Amino acid sequence: MSVVTSSHVYGIGIIVLIVAMAASISYYQLFYLPEKFEKPEIEEAILNPIKVIEIDMIPGSASAEQQDNFMPKLVRLQLGIDNKIIWTNIDETPHTVTPDLPHEDAYSGEFGSRGVIKSGETYEFLFTEAVKIAYHCEPHPWMTGTIIIKESRF
Repeated sequence: MSVVTSSHVYGIGIIVLIVAMAASISYYQLFYLPEKFEKPEIEEAILNPIKVIEIDMIPGSASAEQQDNFMPKLVRLQLGIDNKIIWTNIDETPHTVTPDLPHEDAYSGEFGSRGVIKSGETYEFLFTEAVKIAYHCEPHPWMTGTIIIKESRF
């Protein structure tokens, strides 16, 4: 007849497994997640630029025959001087600000309006990195613009 004997090795193995899981969960919550979602440190001059650029979606922009729509179409900016842009829809038709290629700023997040910008409404974005972005209006693809952001010379 065989006798079943229990061993303390199973109990020790389970305790080791529980301690290892607790350590890995603690690392994930205390170190990995905060670093992943932490915003980078940005100079105060970049976060509060001297000047704000305004781009208007002018009346009649919904018409494909009209060449002017985003005014101005080409904007050149310098970080710390004029790296904040406000788009204002002064047209009667809703529009969007949609990047041709997805762009995510490390501080401000994803570039592009969430939904449409109705008449009289605005969309603003603070650029904190040097980048060149081509953008358009989703319902009116002939409406295009370009933003070029460069490092400050000083």
